[in-house]
Amino acid sequence: MTVLSDLLAAVLERGLGAARLGDWSRRPAAELADALITTHGETSGNLLAEQVLAAYKAMDDHARQEFFQHLATEMNVAPDVARAALDAYEAEPSRETYRAYLTASEPPRQELIRRLNQIEGATGALVEMRGDLLRLGRGQPELEALDLDFRHLFRSWFNRGFLVLRHITWKTSADILEKIIAYEAVHAIDSWDDLRRRVQPDDRRCFAFFHPAMPDEPLIFVEVALTRGIPGAVQPLLAKGREELKPELADTAVFYSISNCQSGLAGISFGNSLIKQVAADLASELPGLARFVTLSPIPGLMEWVREAGITAWQGDLAPLAAHYLLNVKRPNGTPRDPVARFHLGNGAMVHALHEDADLSQKGRAGSGGVMVNYLYDLRRTSERHEAFATNGTVAASSGVKSLAGSAQATLNK
Repeated sequence: MTVLSDLLAAVLERGLGAARLGDWSRRPAAELADALITTHGETSGNLLAEQVLAAYKAMDDHARQEFFQHLATEMNVAPDVARAALDAYEAEPSRETYRAYLTASEPPRQELIRRLNQIEGATGALVEMRGDLLRLGRGQPELEALDLDFRHLFRSWFNRGFLVLRHITWKTSADILEKIIAYEAVHAIDSWDDLRRRVQPDDRRCFAFFHPAMPDEPLIFVEVALTRGIPGAVQPLLAKGREELKPELADTAVFYSISNCQSGLAGISFGNSLIKQVAADLASELPGLARFVTLSPIPGLMEWVREAGITAWQGDLAPLAAHYLLNVKRPNGTPRDPVARFHLGNGAMVHALHEDADLSQKGRAGSGGVMVNYLYDLRRTSERHEAFATNGTVAASSGVKSLAGSAQATLNK
């Protein structure tokens, strides 16, 4: 009877809460958000959260930008209150003064985001909301500051400990397979047959991270080819009618495509964990694997060539690509190429360069057809990660260093 009584009480409370909040459904989302941040009842809070998210979903971009402006300004930190709380803690450190400081230094919009996330399906809606914020708030300091609150919370919610690694196969649900096709960002999947060639053969694998709150939405996925030797071109890996290799005969696992799926999770890094987890799992399954490498594009190469005014370059592009990867930096000292930053930051090294490796229009436009192998030596990834993060050290093979040196000498003439 106790369970039944509790159930009836909950249903009654929700019904009464809905009746009390009925008029709120026609209020602006900003007012609903203000009410949510001050309400104390769980049921009324959940109902308000549902209405905030429903109201937001119905908005156009202009209204969404106004909503973000409200959160950025009206739910910001009060500097004088935070300053006073810090002074009190400094004068007399205690549990109470520290708690008061933490409360004062956290903007109310962080608590709003937490409360919104308490209802079913809210995590995915908030990821989409942050995607809108990144798109609409670019170049607006107050909205970029608001994004730091989303990012702070998402880094906890999407911690590696919460993520689930799933092997994507031809038997995976059609809904998820359709999303793999849509989200592929490196080498477009142009048909279901193309997808089948990437996930069904025994020497091809695909793995994705999922979050329990978004079970049907891949966050990031990697496509893997099991090969003998390190490949120097991507089209043969994707070709129709290629000869399959028995997995136990493979000595190399090639990560040839890594795609982030959710724009609202930009800056929340999963790739490092994904590659290392997949490499560890494959090494356990197939002891004959001796190498783990990527076959990666160099998407900023041709843009840099144009900007640098290199119009009279003669000969192969590989030396120029090596120089670009090893020596061309952003103002903060990190490599200009975004793919290089990702893999070097994960502890990989620049292993080899290949010309005419991607003959697609996208590959020629961005990389001049050149591709690069980044080598993941699982025994040294931590060491190389630390060297890159601390000193900006770019690990590279002697062959790549020699290519970069020859290009440097030519450019200095």
